[in-house]
Amino acid sequence: MSQAAAMLFYFLQQFVYYLISVIELAMFVRAILSWFDPMREWGISAFLVMVTEPIILPIRRLCERMRWFEGFPLDIPFLLTFILLSVIQTLLMAL
Repeated sequence: MSQAAAMLFYFLQQFVYYLISVIELAMFVRAILSWFDPMREWGISAFLVMVTEPIILPIRRLCERMRWFEGFPLDIPFLLTFILLSVIQTLLMAL
């Protein structure tokens, strides 16, 4: 691999790593705010849902289609997405 290609790979690796970190932070803040603003009336709550829900939605739809966790009091697709992002981030840094 040439030095330019290695630098590009490193840049992309770091970019994706920090992007996942920002998404995880947004998800964490969203979870905390959901205790105080469950109806998402605050602007920041609505913004965080708008940013994070497209990432959570594929897993949410999969769980609904397979009828997993129906009636469960926790938002399991949210937690699964958070864990999956953490695993991707760990694997990315192992490259």
